[in-house]
Formats: sequence, C-alpha cells, structure tokens
Amino acid sequence: MNDFLGDDNLIKTPITRKLDLKTKLAYGAGDLGPAITSNIGIFFMLVFFTNVAGIPAGLAGSILMIGKIWDAINDPIIGLLTDKTKSSRWGRRLPWLLYGAIPFGFFFFLQWIVPQFSPDQSSNIWPLFWYYVVIGIISQAFFTVVNLPYTAMTPELSQDYDERTSLNSFRFTFSIGGSILSLILAQIVFSQIADSQQQYLVLAGICAVVSILSLYWCVYGTRDRILAFEAQRIQREEPEEIPFFAQLKIVFTNRPFLFVIAIYLFSWLGVQITASIIPYFVVYCMGLKDSDVPTLMIAVQGTALVMLFVWSALSKRVGKKLVYFLGMSIWIIAAGGLFFLQPNQPLLMYAMAIMAGCGVSTAYLVPWSMIPDVIELDELQTGQRREGIFYGFMVLLQKFGLAFGLFLVGNALQASGFKESVAGQAAVSQPDSALFAIRIAIGPLPTICLIIGLVLTFFYPITREMHAEIMMKLKQRREGTGEI
Repeated sequence: MNDFLGDDNLIKTPITRKLDLKTKLAYGAGDLGPAITSNIGIFFMLVFFTNVAGIPAGLAGSILMIGKIWDAINDPIIGLLTDKTKSSRWGRRLPWLLYGAIPFGFFFFLQWIVPQFSPDQSSNIWPLFWYYVVIGIISQAFFTVVNLPYTAMTPELSQDYDERTSLNSFRFTFSIGGSILSLILAQIVFSQIADSQQQYLVLAGICAVVSILSLYWCVYGTRDRILAFEAQRIQREEPEEIPFFAQLKIVFTNRPFLFVIAIYLFSWLGVQITASIIPYFVVYCMGLKDSDVPTLMIAVQGTALVMLFVWSALSKRVGKKLVYFLGMSIWIIAAGGLFFLQPNQPLLMYAMAIMAGCGVSTAYLVPWSMIPDVIELDELQTGQRREGIFYGFMVLLQKFGLAFGLFLVGNALQASGFKESVAGQAAVSQPDSALFAIRIAIGPLPTICLIIGLVLTFFYPITREMHAEIMMKLKQRREGTGEI
C-alpha cells in the first residue's frame, strides 16, 4: 500500500480522467494474442484433427470439448484469485499477464504437433487422443491465466458508461484484427508450404510469438492507469470479505448478470458453431479449395472489424439493445441464405459472409460492454469490487458455448457419415447425409441461438438512465466515506 501512496506518478493519474489513445491501444493489444490463437483454434483445429492427424470427427470434437470444459471450470477460480492478488508493483491483474504470456504461447504451439506413437494409423488414434487432451488442458489453463485478468481490467480502466463501449471497441478492433491477421498468415503459409502438417506448425509458431509480444505491450502500456485505480481502491476501507460460495450465490442472484451471460452464451454459441463448420461448408458444399477458406473468413472478420466502429458510434445514439437487434437480424438473414447456397453461387456466399460479419461484431461488442454495468450494480449492493469473479463466469459461459458447439458439430458430422482423412491423402467425397448436416450447422442451428439471444436482450433491465442512477449512488457513498 505504501508503494502506491508514495508514487507521485500514480497520484497524478486520476481514474476520472479520460483515457488517452496510448492506453486504449495498449489495452486493445492485450486481446490480440488470445484472439489470434483462439481464431486459429476455432477455424482450423477440428479440421486439423480430422484431416491432418487422422482422428475421427467424434473423437476430435470430444478432445476440444474436454479442454474447453476444464478451461471453463477454472475461470471462476482464477477470477477469484485475481481479485485476491496483492502486488504493490503490478496490481491485481497484470502479474498474471506478465508471467503467463510465455507458457501460454508455448503450449499453444504444442497443440499443432502430430506425434507418431505407432506406424499403424489405427493404433495411433488413441495415443494421439490423449496427447491432445493433456496438452489442450494445459494450454487452456494458460489461456485463462492471461485472458481472464485481462478482461477484468475494463471497469478498472474507466468508470464512464459510454467510454467503456469505446474501450471495448478498441479491444475488439485488436481482437478482430488479430483474427484477420491470423487468417492472412494462414493464407500466406498455406500457399507457400505444401505439406499440411508443416503448414500448421509454422502458422502456430508465428502466432505464438505475436501473442506473447502483444501481451507484454498491454502490461506495460496500461500499468499506470491500472495502478492509479488500485491506489484508490486500497485506500478505502473494504467491507468484510465474503466467502467464495457466498459470492457465487450473490453473483447468481444478480438478475441483470443472468441476462448478460445468457445473451453472451447464445450469441457465442452461434459464432462458434458457424466458425467451426465454415471450412467444411466451403470445401464440401460449395466445391471450393482449402485456400478459399481463409478468404471467406477474412470477409466475415473484416466486416466485423469495420462495423465495430459503426455500432459503437450508433450505440451512443440509440443504445446497446437496438444495436444488438440490428446486428443479429442481419446475421439471421445471412444464416438462412447460406443454408440454401449452391456450388455455382460463390459471389452470393461472400455477400452472406459480409452480412454475417455485421452481426458478429455486435456479438463481440454489446455483451462485453454490458458486464461493467452489472459489476457496478453488484458494488452498490455489496460494497465490494469483484470484477474477477464476474468476468470469470462470463468467460466460463463463452467456453462452455465453444465446447458444446465443437462437440455438437464433431459428433453430428460423425453420425452423418463424414469421412476423415490424414495428411497427404487426396480429398475424400462426402455422402449426402454429411453434406446436409454441414448445411444444418451453417444455417438453422446458429439462427435458433441468435433468436434466443434477441429475446433475452429485449428483457435486459439496465438502461443508460438506470446506470446513471447506480453511479450517482456509488458517488454519494464514496463521498460520504471520504473516498477519492
């Protein structure tokens, strides 16, 4: 505590001051690494398992589900630990990014190796299964170590309702920009390297290095602002600490929070199902090449990146709810169109991808800009700042959505008769049942998820006016206790 009070630079960095561009850029950079690695995993890992490692689709989906379920379970635990972290030099969140960055990149890379446990491919399947399960669990643990504390930094960087939306637009500019960068890198690597196994190794190595460097940029670029918040937080008298299970009870009796996590769950379930099935849709339903997959993904992510700024500006005028409704409605139309597309309609496919990108950007922006408002309501009710546990459950739901989506897609493909292959084999012809399953996963399944999200958003209770009232009451409480 004395370290905080004795740092003149921190005293001169009031948290009420508007964020400068340098801090916003550094904060945004913190999502670059997780976005690059997640995007590569979402779009290519299932295909890597089935078409490079030669693992049956059902088992491949199970590998990803196991890793993500463990990842989801450890989120609230790490979130709580970050709330309890005490570091006068780095605060509560930054030490996790600082020390977790290198292991995060290293274990991500190990997921793209194909060890040969046996010369017989059929005997190699189960050893590969367990290798990817173990490495996946470790990799996802380090993903949580760097990503969960990072997401919990938003309300610490700014307490302004609209500035948080702006801050999240910077975050997701880097996030979607990282996704686009990963796809451009994939396109370059795939065009330069013929061997499919080497393609993924090189791509993973480049993405791991970029991820580590971007996390260090975030740590050093946001430190002053984060520690200014910490300096004020530790000066006020904290109420008696609430036990972990009592915290869980409070979290899940926070009605607006339940709406936010449900909206986020169904939004991201739609995103994950669509993302994991796109490579199969492009190759098997549209009759295009593997090299066309990154191009289509860039169309989606590029549109989402541009629309982030449009939706962010529009939300200041019409509110977060209407922005979400507009984006999701456009995406629903696109999902319906993709279901009916035929192989001779590639231009329409790109048009639908651009429309889907308009909706994807609201799935990034809106739920994450709602969660800080929920945290302030919790502070008003309990007297404690508990960003970690709220963001922990937010990320938990994202990963459950991803795990369930990948498991559902993998097992649906296997049940429909999808034929896997291994690196070096010619492309196999898929039965009509598998092609129909791919079309169901690209259209109707995401549509159902998005419609449920729209219904939940309609009933979300926190408006701009309600948030202003919450902040006014918090300000009165702090002034009454002599807080800065």
